[in-house]
Amino acid sequence: MMQFLQKYLHEYQIHRNRLVTKDGHCNIEFGHVSYRKCFAFLFDFWTTFVEIRWRYLLVFSTIFFIGSWFIFGLLWYWIAQSNMDLWWQTPPPDHMPCVNNVDGLITAFLYSLETQTTIGYGVRLITPHCAGAIILLVIQIIIGTITNSVVCGVILAKMSLPKKRSKTITFSKTAVICMKNGSLCLVIQVANLRKTLLIGSQIYGKLLRTTVTPEGETIIMDQVNIDFLVDAGKDNLFFICPMTLYHVINKTSPFFEMAVDTLHQQDFELVVFLEGTAESTSTSFQVRTSFIPREIQWGFAFLPIVSRTKEGRYCVDFCNFSKTLPVPTPHCADCCHNEKVHNYHDRRGIDNQGFQILEMPSEIAYITKMSPTSKARENCKCGDLHVEPGPPSDPSACASVEQLSEQH
Repeated sequence: MMQFLQKYLHEYQIHRNRLVTKDGHCNIEFGHVSYRKCFAFLFDFWTTFVEIRWRYLLVFSTIFFIGSWFIFGLLWYWIAQSNMDLWWQTPPPDHMPCVNNVDGLITAFLYSLETQTTIGYGVRLITPHCAGAIILLVIQIIIGTITNSVVCGVILAKMSLPKKRSKTITFSKTAVICMKNGSLCLVIQVANLRKTLLIGSQIYGKLLRTTVTPEGETIIMDQVNIDFLVDAGKDNLFFICPMTLYHVINKTSPFFEMAVDTLHQQDFELVVFLEGTAESTSTSFQVRTSFIPREIQWGFAFLPIVSRTKEGRYCVDFCNFSKTLPVPTPHCADCCHNEKVHNYHDRRGIDNQGFQILEMPSEIAYITKMSPTSKARENCKCGDLHVEPGPPSDPSACASVEQLSEQH
């Protein structure tokens, strides 16, 4: 139970420290905003009501409607009282009321509700004997029509927000770093859950990190552009099936100086943006997600998810959408471009039929040896020896391999 609680608190702390959450919400707070600036939200009431949550909108709409009915009910009660229409005023038998059967506060409220909602009158209806009642009737109908139009417009605008379309665009939970087309790349997957296409899709990224300028200035949120590519190009993507986005880690990339053992020690956040236009509604929208260092897997690749059935139809298996498998990957980007220090990283290792397992009596339990012995010595010098769970390159292990080679 304690481990589960600690894990939950750790995940919650990571969620709070992100600038952009996995579902695209910006996690930022505004402090010390003057009260005068707060009134700007009231002046722009349309955007404010469209952006607030549904529960607040429903509560405000209910309060507004009931309040307007009650206020106009008080006005109808005042007109009935001024015309001696109330039951406790004992009107004479030949009395002509302004509104029939409005003889109290409750009946005045019911008449106000029937008037503003235009549901049709029953036994309560207005008479042509009071000019003030007719004027009030016209005013309430106009205000009721405007109120209904505004509330219905807000609800329709809120239901058709472009960000609702972004809910059907999903990114992979993690990013991977592996070899692609002969280069070390950062790879991300994105999928469109609807069959309708996206028009004019564009994908780009921003790397957010804290940097210090040569002048000593600390920039908390330094933004570095990250270019993502797909095999079909960068713009006007044919987004009918899940796509694989990759960023080439070259000397101009901010990931060039990182390695497999230093990646998770970095402090940055990679924000990926996808912009496009919905084909069915012609509304533009933007999808966002972010990746922190612990969500980037070095030496892994995504499983294939697109296949073809026997009938020739294309099939997408979303069960493997975010699943990865280990693949041979250089230890760093410099290793990829420099053949002399080329070193592949694979957590599971690579099976080699030329290796033999020897038992050692001392602290080294198992080492590997390749025939002929010159290859074993060469691999040891290059740092390709991988012993688990200890470090991949141990000087004592290298010395032991050389001694065994001389004996044999």
